[in-house]
Amino acid sequence: MRILGIDPGLAIMGYGIIDTDERQNMQLVCFGAFTTEADMPFPERLASLRKQLKNVLSEYKPDEIVFEQLFFNRNVTTAFTVCAERGVAVCTCAEKYPDSLYEYTPMQIKQAVTGYGRADKHQVQQMVKLILKLQDIPKPDDAADAVAAAMAHAATGRAKIQFKMK
Repeated sequence: MRILGIDPGLAIMGYGIIDTDERQNMQLVCFGAFTTEADMPFPERLASLRKQLKNVLSEYKPDEIVFEQLFFNRNVTTAFTVCAERGVAVCTCAEKYPDSLYEYTPMQIKQAVTGYGRADKHQVQQMVKLILKLQDIPKPDDAADAVAAAMAHAATGRAKIQFKMK
């Protein structure tokens, strides 16, 4: 099974793709980030992210797609723009994969990858590197987060149905 993980963001939206088998053996296929320039008008940024995501969907043809749920503590303005970006990403994926979209909270991803739901970013990145037997941690951090989301989904196994987007 091929799983695409997505870590939403407006300036940088991380993605990571893994292949996994029925024994939950995982192999990294690719990772990266969709980026937009800060001086681009907002609608153009959304259109650019959509185009970049469509290209990855066309090239890698994932079986399932996993989103990290958004968590905002303070900045409401940032929350609205990232929510709009996430909406564009979900809509883009839903066009071709309407029954294959899942979402996990950051705590659920940390729990699945490290065994501790309050692990810090560095601990998650180290476990991504260790489990996937990588030379280096995927960069940027958004890509490592997206790979971790895909790994969490792979580790969920048959229980994944509870994380399906409703």
